[in-house]
Amino acid sequence: MTTAHHHSIHPLDDALALTSAAPGQYEGRTTPAYWNMVGPFGGVTAATLLQAVLQHPDLLGEPLSLTVNYAGALTQGPFTLQATPVRTNRSTQHWTLSVLQPDAEGAPVVTTTATVVTAARRETWGAADTPMPSVPAPAQCKAIPPAFPVEWLRRYEMRPVAGSLPAQWDGGGESSLSQLWMRDAPARPLDFCALAAMADIFFPRVWLRRARQVPAGTVSITVYFHAGSALLAQTGAGYLLGQARAQEFRNGFFDQTAQLWNEAGALLATSHQIVYYKE
Repeated sequence: MTTAHHHSIHPLDDALALTSAAPGQYEGRTTPAYWNMVGPFGGVTAATLLQAVLQHPDLLGEPLSLTVNYAGALTQGPFTLQATPVRTNRSTQHWTLSVLQPDAEGAPVVTTTATVVTAARRETWGAADTPMPSVPAPAQCKAIPPAFPVEWLRRYEMRPVAGSLPAQWDGGGESSLSQLWMRDAPARPLDFCALAAMADIFFPRVWLRRARQVPAGTVSITVYFHAGSALLAQTGAGYLLGQARAQEFRNGFFDQTAQLWNEAGALLATSHQIVYYKE
């Protein structure tokens, strides 16, 4: 192996690469490393939107919340990302974002919209009201190969604790709860973009609850960041424990909540998403 391999860019950093084209406008492109069945993994799209805010020269503070609405399919190739700080207050900043790609006639069409809130955090009283579940350590949980032949699953090391995909797709599911240890593959120090992507790592809860692999896809996801950059730095390249479950399945849509803790038991982020499903 040549020394060049030791300095190659991580697949996530490659996927997040943006070029500034004008104030608040960036050019990017999809990468094969995070391809899903019909487009990029939604988590990497969310991470890319957040990346635009983080490298914007007018940024105030650090990410507090990220909401991504998947309006249409992002196709393979280049895209334009627009990020606008619509209002800056003393301690919070509010952003609107959109991703555009040309249609068949070359006209720009919005595929994704988003809002981001950043904040200048300050030291206050705090408490952990959702403690990390008592689970076996990552080393005690077996790493599993990708469950499906899609490339983005190869970008994560996953060690299930409970609630794996059904062994039989027989309609006999009883619970939508999953717990698993996870980290980037290859391992990478945690940052806000990686955390945003991992908040969307969970398979659709309807697959577990029904034990049927029905068509499903995220319509909108919100990630709340409870950790600042110092806590992410302390977490480093360690594992995160992710827990996800649904709350209601009705009329073609369900919601799922998720929590992400580091190995020390600190809650780093929570997320909520609404997902469509078909019979």
